[in-house]
Amino acid sequence: MNPILRLLPARDWLANYQRGDLPGDVVAGLVVAIMLVPQGMAYALLAGLPAQVGLYASVLPLLAYALFGSSRTLAVGPVAIISLMVAAAAGEIAAPGSAAYLSAALLLALLSGLMLLVMGLARLGFIVNFMSHPVISGFTSAAALVIGFSQLKHLLGISLPQTHQFLDVIVAVFGQLASINPVTLVIGLGSIGLLLSAGRLARFVADPGSQAGQVLGRSGPLFAVVLFTGLVAAFGLDRSHAVAIIGEIPAGLPEFAWPGLDRGMVVQLLTSAALIALVGFLESVSVAKALASKRREIVDADRELVGLGAANIAAALTGGYPVTGGFSRSVVNFTAGANTQLAAMVTAVLVAIALLALTPLFFFLPKAVLAGIIVVAVARLVDVAPLRNAWRYNKADAAALLVTFLAVLSWGVEVGILTGIGSSLLLLLWRASRPHVAIVGRVGDSEHFRNVKRHQVRTCPQVAAVRIDESLHFANARVLEETLLGLAANSKELEHIVLICSAVNLIDSSGLETLYKLREELQDAGITLHLAEVKGPVEDRLQRTDFLEVLKPGRVFLSTDEAMRALDCV
Repeated sequence: MNPILRLLPARDWLANYQRGDLPGDVVAGLVVAIMLVPQGMAYALLAGLPAQVGLYASVLPLLAYALFGSSRTLAVGPVAIISLMVAAAAGEIAAPGSAAYLSAALLLALLSGLMLLVMGLARLGFIVNFMSHPVISGFTSAAALVIGFSQLKHLLGISLPQTHQFLDVIVAVFGQLASINPVTLVIGLGSIGLLLSAGRLARFVADPGSQAGQVLGRSGPLFAVVLFTGLVAAFGLDRSHAVAIIGEIPAGLPEFAWPGLDRGMVVQLLTSAALIALVGFLESVSVAKALASKRREIVDADRELVGLGAANIAAALTGGYPVTGGFSRSVVNFTAGANTQLAAMVTAVLVAIALLALTPLFFFLPKAVLAGIIVVAVARLVDVAPLRNAWRYNKADAAALLVTFLAVLSWGVEVGILTGIGSSLLLLLWRASRPHVAIVGRVGDSEHFRNVKRHQVRTCPQVAAVRIDESLHFANARVLEETLLGLAANSKELEHIVLICSAVNLIDSSGLETLYKLREELQDAGITLHLAEVKGPVEDRLQRTDFLEVLKPGRVFLSTDEAMRALDCV
């Protein structure tokens, strides 16, 4: 592929754009913009930032991803979990609302963007495989709970300490129950109810399958904003009942500016930026791949890294904060008919228009409405089904999910995600250190060999056929050694051991040393070691050593059947 085309995937769909795709892209762009304007402001408040920062992060980043990303339907922008992580990281630097806090948020976008870009150019997209699905599920569900409960201060109209610790929030809420603002509570619950019922109400106006129905069905956030902003402005609820409002939002597009690179702040934020980059990439690529599979399209993980890196750098240069592909908006974008990233460009233009002309209309927007938007968005992320399924299928996976879930609730998102990564790697090593090793026998008169514990098979006392269902490496070599030496010790008639390597894709240096040692110790016991069904790449590596010579009189057989016949075990 042309290297320029590889770095700029948009050239592919732009050069082959079909006129018939335009209506779907325009409608999808409009629908997502209707969602994104209130969501962007809500997520900015969640991150501890001014509302306009969420809108700044919804213009140029969308255009940057549209040019460099590989997904045709992913909707990039502010998301809840990343906003929470930004609040936790920036809160360690400065107080929310301060210039240093905003600088920290911009720097997080720049650092995470640069990390993603470098990883993409280095083709490190495979890192998506290093966190198991149960761990991601545990992290997402716990983070959603933390986010939801963090919005209680806006929904209830109470003051809570600046904390992202779940238990601290719960204790603080109970201590402030007597101070609940009933008008704020009604507005918050009303906005949640409207958001949940918008789709059903829209059916009375237009066919859900029509373009008008698509727009109306996804306009719940817009309806809530318009309705309750109008009520607060009309009745002066901000003055008479102390309903917290957004206040003045600066009009106009953001200016281009390079974030300040304070060396001390960079060092403090490096770990947080790396975690934001990782979590954002995992969330984005999982959504992108799920949507692409529905249309038999391909999402390139390396290109996704480049696209998300470009989007975050664009956010940093235009006063935004870290962004990634959002699940709910991407699904809406897809179902609304998006065919290409032109839909994202339409969204970006509409958000820019809102910044230029509509910000004065948001002055009386209640913070409770934005809190309701966040609560409805993250409620879908809490899912107990993965835990139930994992517990039934593999309790080790369920344990990793629970550990990650509890770590996020107990110590926050950063410690939680590090705990999740650690548990994923520990689980991987634990499984690798416990390979399945089976003694097999012939099934009837066939050439098939199966586990003696599971099937009726024929074996010979002088020959043991042993299959290891794992690559042979430092973590599990001792298990194989103990198994084969145990066979030798417990069978006085044993003369040959055939090690079946059909599942062995790699033998590392530790595994090779174990084979040398086994060959010697078995020979001392009067037993000859043989290999069977060795894969080509593995045998190529063995031929670079003297092991195959040392193995003699042991042999390497093409199949287990050939080995057993050669050793008079038929």
